[in-house]
Amino acid sequence: MFDEPSRWISVVFLQGAEADAVLGLIDRNGASAAFDYLQPRDRGDATTDAALENGYVYDRIPAGRTDHIIEHDGSPYALTYSRTYRYVSLLRWHPLESEMQSARPAPHRDDIWAAPRSTRQAERTVTL
Repeated sequence: MFDEPSRWISVVFLQGAEADAVLGLIDRNGASAAFDYLQPRDRGDATTDAALENGYVYDRIPAGRTDHIIEHDGSPYALTYSRTYRYVSLLRWHPLESEMQSARPAPHRDDIWAAPRSTRQAERTVTL
């Protein structure tokens, strides 16, 4: 699954008191409990669209020197956290192919308002 070109998108980023609650959960019950607590915040396409729109898309899991990175084996999720900077982040692996979308759909053949072929712009595909 992770061999094809992909990116990591931010699902949720918590800091301060909100992160402290999740860090406490990690200390008491382990990282799996944090995954279980944070994954329901992933809203699928809505989360993906928000991450793409706001630039929370990464070529690799973003992490600093004080960060812990935990990937769930076989899961598309990764958890990063730092007790030093009091934050917790859940990311989701996202294949590049689904990020491609048409910038302008081609007009339908029966569309009487479509410009003649010679003046119509070519359909474009944008890859982020």
